Amino acid sequence: MSGFFGVVSKEDCVMDVFFGVDYHSHLGTRRAGMAIHGNDGFSRAIHNISNSPFRTKFEKDIETFSGNIGIGCISDNEAQPLLVKSHLGSFAISTVGRINNLAELQKQCFERGVTHFLEMSSGEVNPTELIASLINHKDSIVEGIRYVQQIVKGSMSILLMSKDGIYAARDYYGRTPIVLGEKSTGFCATFESSAFLNLGYHHYRDLGPGEIVFMTPNRIEVMQKSQPKMKICSFLWVYYGYPTSTYEGVNVEAMRNRCGEILAGRDHVDVDSVAGVPDSGTAHAVGYSNASKIPFARPFIKYTPTWPRSFMPQSQAQRNMIAKMKLIPVQELIQNKRLLLIDDSIVRGTQLGETTEFLYESGAKEVHVRPACPPIIFGCKYLNFSRSSSEMDLITRRVIRKLEGDDVSAEVLSEYADPDSERYTKMCDEICQRSNFTSLRYHRLDDMIVSIGLDKCKLCTYCWDGKADEEDEA
Repeated sequence: MSGFFGVVSKEDCVMDVFFGVDYHSHLGTRRAGMAIHGNDGFSRAIHNISNSPFRTKFEKDIETFSGNIGIGCISDNEAQPLLVKSHLGSFAISTVGRINNLAELQKQCFERGVTHFLEMSSGEVNPTELIASLINHKDSIVEGIRYVQQIVKGSMSILLMSKDGIYAARDYYGRTPIVLGEKSTGFCATFESSAFLNLGYHHYRDLGPGEIVFMTPNRIEVMQKSQPKMKICSFLWVYYGYPTSTYEGVNVEAMRNRCGEILAGRDHVDVDSVAGVPDSGTAHAVGYSNASKIPFARPFIKYTPTWPRSFMPQSQAQRNMIAKMKLIPVQELIQNKRLLLIDDSIVRGTQLGETTEFLYESGAKEVHVRPACPPIIFGCKYLNFSRSSSEMDLITRRVIRKLEGDDVSAEVLSEYADPDSERYTKMCDEICQRSNFTSLRYHRLDDMIVSIGLDKCKLCTYCWDGKADEEDEA
């Protein structure tokens, strides 16, 4: 995942961009960048943040930056924002999304006369550079952005900064958010609404799916109205979103509390305390505890000063090791206790299994697990929300392969996604046994949708039910 932040201001905006981007640090792990436009034109800095916080890498840069328009981003992969000089003028561009037809679009660019793209260290083309090239196929920036929205398969949200202002364009089905903030000196556009709260901005409005606006310090002009269909990613509330953020009027922390309450309403387990796997599982556990009247406890504490994010290293083995090292037990809250543990999700199953083993080694009598979302059976094809290179990385698919063999039909997979089916029960039992849980009960999809509070037709639930309309492929 990635996140971005942009400001148009009557005053110098460097510090607003700096702090606004920093508030997105939970969304990316490798690259960060800022671009500012002032009297001397464009200034930009990009740094590797794999082993140090965003702010420590950019403290010296902001001393040299000045200007009243700026954008910045945190990214898992590509370096951005990029500076581009073209027949449309000079601009800086940052993107959030995933391009599934990248090779096809790259070929299309070559056929139209583009001679080369710069390769990233991975050997791949920078997706943001490709988007900039596609925009430049048209006679105006707005036409170019519309073109991108039409031809990219996956999702693509854009902040594009010219010398006059910022174009903000939400991906066509609104799978990721863009929220606008306002204060007396100007406007901002952000992925996380909580990023602007301490900067003096107030919520102006959310962009609609496919909507394009042009922002200057004095106004926001709609360049393309939103389209009616939305498929915002449900996982934003379950895990990725910061607790203080709000998307489509639904706060992340409040949703997680409701999620825990509904989980408790279907449960009848006898335990001594409820705990959340920090940090994203904590709010779910608070909701469960409040509804069930079972005491909330923190039997382990997350140590974050040196490794603020468990998924920072590229090696999965390293990430698992760091996740384990970060959890320090509170022996008095574990010894001879029956614990109910809530995590945001089970993806590969490795980390939660090791956490359970760690609790048993610390003296726990029982560990009952309640994931805050349904079993993830399908790999996301719309956002870069996981590094999984294969659906067989998912513990559900490995279990299904054991139960069914290598050739599994879509109809059979749909049964495994149905919480009322016999196949679903067998899958959960096998996961429970493999991970050495005392018991396992997932959040149901229908209950999770109630937890969010939006109509299902507005939510993307593909990774749980595998359902996507044909037009969603665009």
